[in-house]
Amino acid sequence: MHNVSYHSPTERMQVWLDASTLHLRFNNPARHNDLSVEMWEAIPALLDHANVDERVRLVVFSGAGEKAFVSGADISQFEDMRAAREAVNRYEQMAESALMSIYRCSKPTLACIRGYCIGGGVNVAISCDLRIATSDSVFSIPAARLGLGYRYSALKTLVDLIGIGAAKDLFLTARKIDAGEALSIGLIGRVCPPEALDSLLSEYTSALAANAPLTVRAGKAIIAEMLKPSSEFDVVLCQDLIRGCFESEDYAEGRRAFMEKRSPVFTGK
Repeated sequence: MHNVSYHSPTERMQVWLDASTLHLRFNNPARHNDLSVEMWEAIPALLDHANVDERVRLVVFSGAGEKAFVSGADISQFEDMRAAREAVNRYEQMAESALMSIYRCSKPTLACIRGYCIGGGVNVAISCDLRIATSDSVFSIPAARLGLGYRYSALKTLVDLIGIGAAKDLFLTARKIDAGEALSIGLIGRVCPPEALDSLLSEYTSALAANAPLTVRAGKAIIAEMLKPSSEFDVVLCQDLIRGCFESEDYAEGRRAFMEKRSPVFTGK
């Protein structure tokens, strides 16, 4: 499917395709990009398009302005959205649907973080495959200071990423950590000065544009299978994905390019 066009249903979520990179930007800098209902609702449909768009090799999430990636949920909406039990369930289902659509996206996803990455912002970031951040970024999960219930899926994603000890430290204390500590516990993968963020991001967009899409997709899917309980592990799926790589035109191109000492040109077929 080639001719997918991207239109955000809300000005709070900006979306554009730059070559092979789809950008989704949280856009409410006046409120430090806190997550509104409109933002949550926009994400699944946009990623559904990306999943079937052969042009897209990487999906990048970022925050508008220089102060924040995402500073948490929009608590001004809580009285309306979370006051009644039914509203709580609706809000939680909406957030869960958005985060799972990121986590299960067949294309690689990257969180490009500058500034505050708090609460729901951490959830978005850890649902992505890759995380880069500026050295002035700040991270925290303040649920324990707000008294709200925290979803199993979000905690499991956090524990899978940084381990039980670090996850308990962050969650139970609700303390803020800087980019250096976030890097040391594995919450993020790379750190750079603020002025170097565009350059660091381009490393990733260039790499994913050049690498073999079928191999990338297979690796991501197999790692996802590893994180499931052994009873749910799909061995046949993993074998099919690996076989698909070896039987692809891209594998033949990769071999030719290696022998001819040139860069391969992969098409995802």
